[in-house]
Amino acid sequence: MVMNSSEQIQAAAKALRPIFEDIDITVKQNLKKVLNAFCHYRVGVHHFTGVSGYGHDDLGRQTLDQVFAKVMGAEAAAVRVQFVSGTHAIACCLFGVLRPGDEMVSVVGAPYDTLEEVIGVRGQGQGSLQEFGVDYRQLDLTAAGTIDWQALKESIGQRTRLVLIQRSCGYSWRPSLSIADIEKIVQYVKQQNPDTICFVDNCYGEFIEDKEPPAVGADLVAGSLIKNPGGTIVTAGGYVAGKAELVEAATCRLTAPGIGSSGGATFDQNRLLFQGLFLAPQMVGEAMKGNHLTAYIFDQLGYPVNPKPMTPRRDVIQAIQLGSPEKLITFCRVIQQYSPIGSYLDPVPAQMPGYESQLVMAGGTFIDGSTSEFSADGPLREPYIVFCQGGTHWTHVAIALEAAIEAI
Repeated sequence: MVMNSSEQIQAAAKALRPIFEDIDITVKQNLKKVLNAFCHYRVGVHHFTGVSGYGHDDLGRQTLDQVFAKVMGAEAAAVRVQFVSGTHAIACCLFGVLRPGDEMVSVVGAPYDTLEEVIGVRGQGQGSLQEFGVDYRQLDLTAAGTIDWQALKESIGQRTRLVLIQRSCGYSWRPSLSIADIEKIVQYVKQQNPDTICFVDNCYGEFIEDKEPPAVGADLVAGSLIKNPGGTIVTAGGYVAGKAELVEAATCRLTAPGIGSSGGATFDQNRLLFQGLFLAPQMVGEAMKGNHLTAYIFDQLGYPVNPKPMTPRRDVIQAIQLGSPEKLITFCRVIQQYSPIGSYLDPVPAQMPGYESQLVMAGGTFIDGSTSEFSADGPLREPYIVFCQGGTHWTHVAIALEAAIEAI
């Protein structure tokens, strides 16, 4: 008997029940870590009040930085609404740390699209790292899409000031990195040059496992607050975390040398920033369940998926290779139709700042561009992969998938 889409979803959820239970265990571990940090720094309602103007002596912001650092396993952190995006936070780290004549090496192949112009491999005349005399090199992935460990053992020189470790697959068809992978990269790099900074683009990866990159030796990490650590309620911003002097160097690029982390009003956002962090482990858990469900269903339908069904998650992204621009656009249209905001809108391919290819995006989210809420997008290029991200509750993903199955 052929099952309809609702029955397929129900059968998939039943098969995934043991995995859902394991996710709940990880959620509890991460929530306990967050709760312990809140208690350790005695967070109270007085921390919700911000200051105006320059933002000096903002007790709430200072305490949030300490809480965030403890959760990340880092010496220091800076959580700021002034970071426009994860890309902005990453750029502040890179420009804060690198100097003319330094070399940066990407050890996980090509970086995410929006970093290409930051580095200087695409675009010109915008003040990229290469225009400021920073050399760039990347280690290509193996044919299987994994890190070339042998090449990494011999790739770090005395001029290599920083290695870029992109945790998530981004818009590529490769496995995202586990915490164990990141720890191994750090060990290989430090064996060759102990002074090389191991910097992790942590976007989409927070709270997937029970540790974060600084806890396994990463020197500096950065990410967006409208992704995992904002818990789906933070309206804007990003963070950096790691060694104290490196965090300060990054914030000197965000503000100015001599001001660094001491400036930046929080515009009465402190309560949302604290609450978003508290909610984050649960929201990430729901997104992971939605990803598992998506992978399971579309694998059964015969589509290549990454990650594969029933395998551990390493970020909140689930990719499906749809094979045609029509199917990619149709999928995104269905996800938009089953979004709480803007369900009546029709996603069409368009150019986006920072991206090389046209994108089609479904994002009927309460926070504009929030990929911790349920969204789907993909570049209009072969083999036409859609990247599903986030989800505040897996049952919302299930409802949207029922319609997507019928449409595709």
